[in-house]
Amino acid sequence: MLSKTDNERLTQVSAGTPMGDLLRQYWLPMLLSEELPERDGPPLRVKMLGENLITFRDTSGKVGLIANNCPHRGASLFFGRNEEDGLRCVYHGWKFDTSGACVDMPNEPAESNFKAKVHLTAYQCRERNGVVWAYMGPEENPPELPALEWNMVPQDQVYITKRLGQCNWVQSLEGGIDTSHSGFLHRPLAKAGMDSSLSVVQRDRAPRFEVMETDYGVLVGARRSYDETRYSWGISQFLMPFYSMIPGGLVWSPAIGGHAWVPMDDETTMTWTVSWHPDRPFTEEEYQRMHVWPNYDIHVGRVGGFLPATSEAGGAWKTVLNKQNDYMIDYDLQRDYRFLGVPNIGLQDQCVQESMGPIYDRTKEHLGSADSAIIRVRHLWLRAAQALREQGLAPVGSQSPESYRVRSSGILQEKDSKESWIEVSKDLRAAKAR
Repeated sequence: MLSKTDNERLTQVSAGTPMGDLLRQYWLPMLLSEELPERDGPPLRVKMLGENLITFRDTSGKVGLIANNCPHRGASLFFGRNEEDGLRCVYHGWKFDTSGACVDMPNEPAESNFKAKVHLTAYQCRERNGVVWAYMGPEENPPELPALEWNMVPQDQVYITKRLGQCNWVQSLEGGIDTSHSGFLHRPLAKAGMDSSLSVVQRDRAPRFEVMETDYGVLVGARRSYDETRYSWGISQFLMPFYSMIPGGLVWSPAIGGHAWVPMDDETTMTWTVSWHPDRPFTEEEYQRMHVWPNYDIHVGRVGGFLPATSEAGGAWKTVLNKQNDYMIDYDLQRDYRFLGVPNIGLQDQCVQESMGPIYDRTKEHLGSADSAIIRVRHLWLRAAQALREQGLAPVGSQSPESYRVRSSGILQEKDSKESWIEVSKDLRAAKAR
């Protein structure tokens, strides 16, 4: 369990809080490029780390991320005119470029230099392979974007969806690095027509965990008995500050899957879900399986899985099955076909994570050996936040984008082998440099 103080340190993300300041040391995935398709197109509302922001693509194609309120009289720039490389407030015509500089102040006399004294809060943005990233930290020249393989491969080798979560980012992420739940929460029952005995995750639901800190986060090995002579190791990754990679290769599908849990505020999270093939494009069959709804996949299908988009922050990513309608749980499905009667793996996760409440009181929990990865990640977060605050030390991975060139994996190993699973899987866990 955590103390009340440490629970607050982990879950609060506004500027000035320990974790809020820590998260601002990293580049954060903000949008899919397709969400801002047009130059001089409509602005979008964004909320990240407790801040209400506006993003837009200017005439030159550059993405800006600026404060919601015009610094003149506070009108929202969501209603602004996106024109001639800037966003113009419709109230009095003040115009701001992507750096936050006021470049026009037409209601002031021509001889006035007042516009040179006004600057709007603005954050740096970079775009790569269909993702727009934001840096909300203090460095004028931040490091390169993290070399996550899913943001480096050709776009026909990656599939990304998002979904809006109604709980704190920590409890969402902790569900993602807790692989022991897969033998229960996502379990098919006999009438589903799936032979669960073929899955090592279902045959051995009490894995033994080994956890090691790395220069990017935490490496997690989950050992299960595969047969009389061999162990299966499901190898997952946690990458600072909020990325995970699901065990791949042997245990799961040939594609690699992962998530990013980006805090919008203390009680709302934008969950990014990513699947990628390191070496080949997705087939049309693979793509369609992820794209349609319903599906038993980590993705919520884009067709039919989301409510009609609204203009509020994250309003395009609200799922049809959600907390307000109890995820339309089907108890007939739960009795005969699935351990939980919610027809999507990603929403099964979201269901239990949100059921804990907006921010779970971790002073009440009881952690066991299966929670060793969660315990280690919490310690890493708290140590990094303290070192940043007290010594100004950059947190793990924030200054070394190349350290993110890793994959999750899965291996079989003889039970009498003396070799470490860490060494055996070393080459499989290395992503190619691109």
